[in-house]
Amino acid sequence: MEGTNPVNKKLAAALSGGAVLVLALSGCSSSDDNSDKLGPWAKQVCDAVQPQVRKIAAANAEIQKETTDESAPEDVQKADSKGFQDISDAYKAMATAIEKAGPPDVENGKTKLTNAVKELNALSASYADLGKQSDALDTKDQAKFAEGLDGVAEQLGKLSQTGTDALKELEAGDVGKAMAEQASCKSTSASASATQG
Repeated sequence: MEGTNPVNKKLAAALSGGAVLVLALSGCSSSDDNSDKLGPWAKQVCDAVQPQVRKIAAANAEIQKETTDESAPEDVQKADSKGFQDISDAYKAMATAIEKAGPPDVENGKTKLTNAVKELNALSASYADLGKQSDALDTKDQAKFAEGLDGVAEQLGKLSQTGTDALKELEAGDVGKAMAEQASCKSTSASASATQG
């Protein structure tokens, strides 16, 4: 796929940046004490979030696999479209899972929960939009496709820089400690770190 090589590299780099986002939800802080009231909440959230983190990692890997110099534009477009939709669905499911768990029993728990859910839904919408952009690319014209893909990579790069401040805020302090105690959050953290490399 001559002429799109720099674009492919850009897209792959932007994707690996996206893996950082899932780390925010992996409860990777360490803790000595676990609050009894936060334990069940953390378990519910971690158990629900883990499959979604795996789904995001798998979608990223699939897009990266197809974003090579040998891939035909149609294949790249197909992988992007499916991958972005999967990632969008995963963030939406995370938002739903956190909302369902309800606010954690900490100061400003309700506000923190509302902000985190809003952030995840916004990420979901952004990835769905990237999928639409990718679907609209002209695969018949190599140069136009490369140009369009460059735009998608740029958006993706911006998206991977998007703050997950509300998520970090939700998981700060005792909530983070409680999440770190959960087996499902520990394995989520490990798999998210692995997808970054």
